[in-house]
Amino acid sequence: MLTQWDAFGYYQYLPALFIYHDCKRLDWMPVVDKEYNVSGGDGFPVQQLENGNKVGKYLAGVAMLQAPFFAIAHFYSRYKHLPADGFSAPYQYAIGLGALIYVFLALLLLRKVLLRYFSEQVTGFSLILLCLASNLVQYAAVDAGLSHVWIFFLYALLLFLCVCWHQRPSSFLSFSIGFVIGLATICRPTEAIALFLPLLWGMYHVDSRRSKWASLKAHPVLIFWAIAGGIVGIFPQLLYWKMVTGSWIYDVGSKWFFLNPWFRVLFGWEKGWFIYTPVAILFVLGLFFMKARDFRLPVLVFCLLNIWIVISWEDWHYGASYSCRALVQSYPVFALALASLVNRTSQQKWMWGMMNVVGGYLVILNLFQVEQYHENILHYDEMNRAYYSRIYLNPHPNAYDMSLLDTRDFVSQEAGYKPVVLIQLSTSQEIRTNDKALLLDTLLEDAGMGHLKYLKLSVGIWAPCQTWQRHLLTVLQLGDTVKRSSIRMFNPVGNECGDYGWYFQIPEGFHQGRLKIILESPGTFHGMMNRIVVTGLCKESTSGVRLVRNQ
Repeated sequence: MLTQWDAFGYYQYLPALFIYHDCKRLDWMPVVDKEYNVSGGDGFPVQQLENGNKVGKYLAGVAMLQAPFFAIAHFYSRYKHLPADGFSAPYQYAIGLGALIYVFLALLLLRKVLLRYFSEQVTGFSLILLCLASNLVQYAAVDAGLSHVWIFFLYALLLFLCVCWHQRPSSFLSFSIGFVIGLATICRPTEAIALFLPLLWGMYHVDSRRSKWASLKAHPVLIFWAIAGGIVGIFPQLLYWKMVTGSWIYDVGSKWFFLNPWFRVLFGWEKGWFIYTPVAILFVLGLFFMKARDFRLPVLVFCLLNIWIVISWEDWHYGASYSCRALVQSYPVFALALASLVNRTSQQKWMWGMMNVVGGYLVILNLFQVEQYHENILHYDEMNRAYYSRIYLNPHPNAYDMSLLDTRDFVSQEAGYKPVVLIQLSTSQEIRTNDKALLLDTLLEDAGMGHLKYLKLSVGIWAPCQTWQRHLLTVLQLGDTVKRSSIRMFNPVGNECGDYGWYFQIPEGFHQGRLKIILESPGTFHGMMNRIVVTGLCKESTSGVRLVRNQ
């Protein structure tokens, strides 16, 4: 469903206004949520006011862009006697189709802009990288209800208008530029920095700056029309705030830490932009190859400011996402830098050949990772270096690879160890619990345990649709000293075949200990366990290792 979670917050203005006629109290939301689960169980993206009204956390600009497709879906639903409630299937298809149409139009506009400066070859290659080697494809084709691709269109349109205005300034173009910036601002307030694009465009040397300012001074009406367009663009949001809150301006509560930004947004293994969308490295490198271009200064200022704002937001995770989704909408601006780099490499045969190889690799990697993200192999929020190294271009990660999302105990090469099967249980056992279920309780004892370096554990549990927020806890205790590790049950391998595997490193000094495997469940759990295998991995002689099973 496209209109869910954050996407619901952007979209809710349309059904509130045109179907339920309730933009203030929003009493319709619980009814819709019961039918379609639009909140995803995380509550509604609104804030309660003292006057009894509820105000949207997200702004209305995206809904304005979605409005034509909403209208088509509403007409179709009524004509076909389908649920005309704003959330049935026709509305979902309309929003998805609308996003694709906007992206297509954006690419057409962007192509016109790039062709003004670059060859057909450079333009085509750059657009292919922009679309297929970046996370744009995820937010255009899958998560289309979010704001990113809708604003992506606005940036492409703004660049096109900037080029047209600087060729032949007019009141209409000035108004349009102001309107687009205003509309982008009420999609996401930080998009107000788009103002730097028309403001600095063409100022690539002293003479050009003087010429532009002289032209504006001679025609102040152009500035007036740009300001008027901006006011018209943001006015719907101001009117909504006035109607709901009683004030023309309302603080939605976002916070930034500009003096202490989160550089992990770019470099972190959780979802770092340069790591999971490595074509972004080419975006940034391209900033150094824009010499003597009239877009050099605005693109440089905008990109640096935009990146700094994005990495300074308090919620640096940006929710569930593939790579850094908060930068996707600004890719049309980065496309100018990317094309500058591609243009430079096209001037020498060996560099162009290398760029084609790199570009092909980036496209394959990105599309592969999009598929992994879709299958929940590439996690939406909790990636780490060790886990990523195991799933990197790996079409068939196993249960032990999955465990690295939660534990650092891992043996990548077992060749240096001698395996000893300590426990092998293959009888089926029903598991029912509302809290914890003890799956194994065994005593490892005698000096031989000192030869064990790792335990390799394998458990088979079949519990369709019941693994979310369930964990398998391993506990090894010696006196008052306890080591624990936990792995999640909700993962692609476990969900598909009920197979769970992980390693457990034996701490130094543990010459004996009690081993327990516990299933933890925050609610009702019902499943079948068909296997427990515990294998010891030893570096030395295994004589003396024995088990006493607790009855």
